[in-house]
Amino acid sequence: MATPLFNPDLIDRAVNDHLPVGFLLRPLEITDYDKGFLTALSHLTVVGEIDKAAFVDRFAYLKAHAHEYFTIVIEDLKTQRIAAAGTVLVERKFIRNLGLVGHIEDIVVHENYRGLQFGRYIIDALKSIGKNVGCYKIILDCSEKNVPFYVKCGFERKEVEMVWYIPKAKL
Repeated sequence: MATPLFNPDLIDRAVNDHLPVGFLLRPLEITDYDKGFLTALSHLTVVGEIDKAAFVDRFAYLKAHAHEYFTIVIEDLKTQRIAAAGTVLVERKFIRNLGLVGHIEDIVVHENYRGLQFGRYIIDALKSIGKNVGCYKIILDCSEKNVPFYVKCGFERKEVEMVWYIPKAKL
């Protein structure tokens, strides 16, 4: 059995009870490189060329910081492929009595698995992780078209997202 990125007990077991038979929601594992984790992420954004050694190195870093990084996947057990994924990052604040804030990132469902409510299950699991590690709130940024989905997941619209992309150096 592969080593999980973090303690799976942080995930509410009820989430897995709602998954279709043959699927498992769990923490990311090193073996997920070969199960198409990066391919699943490519259905969200640009991933780049990441070889297995670089993946293992990043996994080791995240594992060493398992109190801050919680990446989960839904695996299709029949095909041993990653169907969906998401992450909650835990930020340590000075405000709110040294409070913790969860930041949900990189929610993706592989196009072959859309329509099975996997996005909802990923969000529910990430919310349970945030709650179980002591976050006082969980926030996320999304595109306008995804607002209705996140409202269905219990989030409310608040304030405005801003971004500044660092200019690339000219060669």
